Order: sequence, then structure tokens, then C-alpha cells
Amino acid sequence: MLPAMVSFAVADRVAVLSMERPPVNAMSRAFMSELEAGLSRAAADPAVRIIIITSGLPGMFSGGADIRELEGLDAAGCADFIALGQGLFGRMGELPKVIIAAINGVCVGGGMELSMACDLRIAAESARFGQPEVNLGVVSGWGGTQRLPRLVGKTRGLELLLLGEQIGADAALAMGLLNRVVPDDRLMAETSALAHKFAAKSPIALAKVKETVHRGLALPLADGLREEARCYVEAYVSDDAKEGIRAFLEKRPARFPGR
Repeated sequence: MLPAMVSFAVADRVAVLSMERPPVNAMSRAFMSELEAGLSRAAADPAVRIIIITSGLPGMFSGGADIRELEGLDAAGCADFIALGQGLFGRMGELPKVIIAAINGVCVGGGMELSMACDLRIAAESARFGQPEVNLGVVSGWGGTQRLPRLVGKTRGLELLLLGEQIGADAALAMGLLNRVVPDDRLMAETSALAHKFAAKSPIALAKVKETVHRGLALPLADGLREEARCYVEAYVSDDAKEGIRAFLEKRPARFPGR
């Protein structure tokens, strides 16, 4: 049996999916299948409240799509390969659990698109980012042309996509691509600490925040507000809301049951 390309571990309500396909975590069809299986496993496990995606390879988050699997495809085969990544990354936004990318090194191409499909991104100081597809004569195909400008703005997004050059973690933080930059040796500790803060909150509320933001950003404001109102009511009738309100009135920490 071949070794797993994506390992899975759960501790204290946090699932960690670690990409482990040397040398660069090239994202082949088989790799993507393992990543999706890990995400589905975490989503279905009631003991898991938060998901972290990281890499077990020193200095390398992911070099992106496996170019060997792209070479020689006809138009239909290329479309299928693009649909594979777009479909998986789109489903990540629909998962009810918060997904955090812990980026430990080079994060380019499909690897950067994977990180942008996560809800939050924490990077080591040495991490580097880029969408180099233009250097191969193609364009970003797993969401880069859409998520990147939405995260950093059209002007900066277009520059990164058109130049295909890499930027450092501090520049990525300054433009809004990242939530935090931390020392290399503190990446998992800082990411875990943040994950456990989320894990202590109501999973119903977290899911509804994620749902209304992801849906609402694709809608006109009036429609987005209707989504917000719907999510508020759905959260309000939950046991989590009952516990949260009761705990507030009783001046004690809430113990959310997750239902």
C-alpha cells in the first residue's frame, strides 16, 4: 500500500490535515481525492469543530497542480481537471466548519488557490506566495482569478496574476491575503491556539456566520441582508443560542452543545 498523501489527526475538537507528498505536494487527482476524503471525514465527525490544513514538508506548503497530469490533455480532459479543483475548493466554502490554512513555506499555483479556499490563512514568516500560471502560458484555473481579487482587490490581484511572480508573507499580509504572519517555529502553535478559540464557540453560530458571508458576498446587499436574517433566526432557535443567552445573563462561560 502506498503511503497516505494527506494525513489526518484529531485532538481536542480540532482536525489537522497534513499534506505529505514530496517533494512539493503536487496536487494530482489522487492527491485531491485524499484531501477531499479528509475534509469529508472532518465535516462528518461531531467531535471535530475546526479544521486545519497544513503541510508536513519543511518549507513547502504546495507547489500547485501536478503539471505531469496536465501535459498532453485534450480540451475535454483539461476541463475535467479544472472542474476537479474548482469543485473541491468550492465545496470547502460550503462546509459548516471553519477551515484554517497553516502555511509553512512556498504556496503557489493550486496551493495558493487551496489556501484562498480556506476561511482563514496564517503563514510562517518565510512563506512565499504566487500565481505563476501565466509563466506556463495558461491562467489560474482553480479559483485564483476570482478569489484573489476578491481578497486583495482588483488592482493588486491583477498584478499578481499577470506577473506570475512570488511575494513574501509580509507583503501578502499587508494586501489582505493573510490573517496573520508568525515566526516559523510558532506556526502550528499559533494556528492551534486560534483554532481552539474557535472550537470553544458555538459551532452553530460559526457555521451560520460562514454561510451568510459566503452566500451574501455573491448577492446584492438587499438579498444578502435577507440571508443574514435567515441565518440569524436559524441560529437563534438552536440550543447553542439558548445556552449562550442564558450564560450571558448568569455571567458565566457558555458551554455550547453544538446543536
